[in-house]
Amino acid sequence: MAKAVIIGIPGETGLWLADLGTGTVKPLNPTGDLATANDLRKVGGTFVKGVDLAVAVSSAQVALSGHVDG
Repeated sequence: MAKAVIIGIPGETGLWLADLGTGTVKPLNPTGDLATANDLRKVGGTFVKGVDLAVAVSSAQVALSGHVDG
């Protein structure tokens, strides 16, 4: 089972690494194939692998309240 997730959000040029084991999120400087995928993402592409739910919300409060924006 995955213990980390790489996140890219529209409008953010960088990627983030969420380590589920430690409960941390850190900026990630992609290299190799990940950098290629990130370049495609920057121009509107979407890359999904090994994730069965992902929802962007406007704030942590929205997520903690159990709501999904719009």
